[in-house]
Amino acid sequence: MLRAISGHTPPQEIDATAVDLALAQNAVWLDMESPTEAERAEVERATGLRLPTQADVSEVEASSRLVQAGEVLTLSMPMVATGGADGLISAPLGFVLSTNRLITLRYAPSAVFTHFAQDWRRTDACGGLRPFLGLLEAMVDKMADRLEQEGGALEKMTTGVFGRDMARGNPRVRDRFLRATLTNVGRSGARISHVRDGLLGSLRIVRFVRKAAAAWTPAPEAGRLDTLEQDILSLNDYESQLINKVQFLLDATLGFINIEQNNSVKILTVVSLVGIPPTLIAGIYGMNFKVMPELNWTYGYPYGLAMIALGAVLPWLWFRWRGWV
Repeated sequence: MLRAISGHTPPQEIDATAVDLALAQNAVWLDMESPTEAERAEVERATGLRLPTQADVSEVEASSRLVQAGEVLTLSMPMVATGGADGLISAPLGFVLSTNRLITLRYAPSAVFTHFAQDWRRTDACGGLRPFLGLLEAMVDKMADRLEQEGGALEKMTTGVFGRDMARGNPRVRDRFLRATLTNVGRSGARISHVRDGLLGSLRIVRFVRKAAAAWTPAPEAGRLDTLEQDILSLNDYESQLINKVQFLLDATLGFINIEQNNSVKILTVVSLVGIPPTLIAGIYGMNFKVMPELNWTYGYPYGLAMIALGAVLPWLWFRWRGWV
């Protein structure tokens, strides 16, 4: 899908034909969502700019993500999008930025792009740099919101893991709760990891653009780049704090699970040890020897039962006295 945004008219979806791409020649911003090879070739012909392929924008090395050819910058980064089992995915996102035009190539739907296109069209156009900075700011704001959501979710999980109800609950309830918490902590860590990749890519792009486009960057936009860099750095610090909390919660949850497992093993061990003396006594008196004095006692049977009972009770009292149960 191609969408042309001029800055003065509503965004227009266009087809990859020569007639429709006449709009692209005057558009300040061209947004391409999951473009086909035909669409990419037609936009290249209409704009005179070389567009990267999906494989190009998926590269991870910095030399492939940040490329300058004269006054044209080709940039790429992971974009945080909704989807996947964890609620978020990282999708490749590419920018082709020149003095008078911005082309974005993305391979996942993004509400940030849709909302920004609706808002940005009500402002005056200023080449490709203004929508580019606006998009980066909108994406960073969205990533900040996601980090805040994860921070709140982690705080709630921390309260649950270390709350009083955790110690008083039924063992089965505690087991289900700990298993659910472990799953939620893992998913939260995965979502924070996606945001971290997006912040790292944004920071690299901001620093590269500030240096590579310094000659054609107006003073207000240069100030926005500086502010954006500071915002990303502060979010990186917050993200590091959340990652540490994820690790702490993961260790704490696993620790509680180990304690629950140890308690189960301890109970089984105590039961086994308590059962050894009665089993030994019953085994002795269950032997079919001809000469056994107790066989002729009037109270031999109650005596045997009493020995078995004491053999079970005395070890249990010993464990209780030692504080092992």
